[in-house]
Amino acid sequence: MLKFKYFLVFGLIFIAHLVAGVFYSGYSWWLVAGGILLLLILLALACANIRWNFFIKATNRIPLSVQQLQSGAMPVALTFDDGPHEHTPAILDILAKYNVKATFFVIGKQIPGNEAILKRIAEEGHLIGNHSYSHTGSLYARSASAIRADIAQCNRLIYDVSQQEPKLFRPPFGVTNPALAKAVTQLDMSVVGWSVRSYDTMAKDEAKLLRKIMKGIRFNDIILLHDRCPITVAILPRLIEAIQEKGMQFALPEVPTRA
Repeated sequence: MLKFKYFLVFGLIFIAHLVAGVFYSGYSWWLVAGGILLLLILLALACANIRWNFFIKATNRIPLSVQQLQSGAMPVALTFDDGPHEHTPAILDILAKYNVKATFFVIGKQIPGNEAILKRIAEEGHLIGNHSYSHTGSLYARSASAIRADIAQCNRLIYDVSQQEPKLFRPPFGVTNPALAKAVTQLDMSVVGWSVRSYDTMAKDEAKLLRKIMKGIRFNDIILLHDRCPITVAILPRLIEAIQEKGMQFALPEVPTRA
């Protein structure tokens, strides 16, 4: 939250300077309005960009230990959002074929009726993270206590089915704000973002999607995919093979334990 606090202090000083300029230096009130608008735009961008770590620190790349750096390890993490879904078993079949472990950030309201899929995710050694219960934009208009209740409800459903206690949280749409940061901190969970966003939810061409992902991939990347997308199922074998051909290994986005 330090970045947000510094922003508030700077913003107040900045606006106070402009207001003082109106009275003592002949500034226009339009300049004050423009300054406020600029701050609001910056704040909106900060909410929408999880990698800025503006309101809460997010793990956007796989943390590497000294031992991994010395050994030359090149891990890459596959993460799948929005399940459990009818396409998730196909994703699991592919991961099993290549002996690859991944992280599934599941939506709580998707779990009822899909318990067997969630249980399979856990039984096959994958990590389960929380992607909120409701996964709605209105979540960000709620109080910290209401957001906490939403996330906790998803945690309970995950644990009841998989016996995994989720410690990782990925905000819906990658949006953060002060209330969400407070809720996640109170639940003692860690936020996980990404360094490679595939936009597979909008992709239409398999070859273009695969090229887009592979074009900028680097070791310790966290790749954002969606197990509800048929196109993701279609390209996943080629994606895994392409990553392996680069000499990279698959890993989970493990977050260091808090002190």
